[in-house]
Amino acid sequence: MTFFATADAFTDALHSLPAPDLSASAAAEARQAQLTKPAGSLGRLEEIAVFMAQWQGNPRPRADRIAAVIFAGNHGCAVQGISAFPPEVTEQMVANFRDGGAAINALTHACGASLDVIALDLNRPTADISYGPAMSEGECLDALNSGAAAVSGECDLLLPGEMGIGNTTPAAALCAASFGGGAASWVGRGTGVDDATFARKRHLVARALVLHEQHCTSAFEALRRLGGREIVAMAGAMLAARQKRIPVMLDGFIACSAIAPLAREVPGIVDHCLAAHQSGEGAHGRLLAALRLQPLLALDMRLGEGSGAAVAAQIVRSALSAHDRMATFAEAAVAGVP
Repeated sequence: MTFFATADAFTDALHSLPAPDLSASAAAEARQAQLTKPAGSLGRLEEIAVFMAQWQGNPRPRADRIAAVIFAGNHGCAVQGISAFPPEVTEQMVANFRDGGAAINALTHACGASLDVIALDLNRPTADISYGPAMSEGECLDALNSGAAAVSGECDLLLPGEMGIGNTTPAAALCAASFGGGAASWVGRGTGVDDATFARKRHLVARALVLHEQHCTSAFEALRRLGGREIVAMAGAMLAARQKRIPVMLDGFIACSAIAPLAREVPGIVDHCLAAHQSGEGAHGRLLAALRLQPLLALDMRLGEGSGAAVAAQIVRSALSAHDRMATFAEAAVAGVP
């Protein structure tokens, strides 16, 4: 199915975002005020319950159908030695996901999420962003539509994840193009690269910004020129989730970079998103601040795959269980606050 037939169609969808259901959130807040606890004593768990209510349109929201989707893609810039791992590891890890042997398999099992793995033309890497646009318009639209097609309307919470050797490099370029600051502000050590590799990453991103930044006048062009298929697919999935009023749990630096150019153009795109964690990738805290999102966790994770989102999904389930299962003061015959 084609969700975005043209770049203009993608832009139109980005500028036509459904609003939250304020009546559902008001009803959820009223229920919180009646539960057998001091007001505000469950802190952000209360906020999460109200957040989920306003996007599900249900004062007693659910998290029974959590869906994790990993998008995988390869990057032409990886041949420049900007990762600790060779490009063929992307395909090998896709096989590992499908065999059930990766961290995300264990973590989605723990939080009760389904897991889908979508490999995007692994035998055809995107172009090297330091020499030209990563993708043609058609290739970018294909990736956006692959992401959108992966989002089911039966989902209560979406966990987008990614796999792509070298993808912290285009992620850094997208962040710089979206929020300024240059390569030095956004390039981190990714998989733990040495000093020489780190220097190559910075140089590559700086070169890409000189080449493309003035042309990144829209979210679509930023994604097309500086992204990768898996990053663009996550952007498509996040936008499709918003159109279907499905809350999204953002993972780490790369997942957040996918929504960065969308947020530069339409800041409200992040309103249906929760930030799972602040990762160990150095610039992630700065990116979360630019997106105006407060992370739920800080565990020094930097794996990707949607792993942090899967861990944080358990917090959502706890928040909704407390919201739904606790007795009210009247039900428990406990004197409430006058």
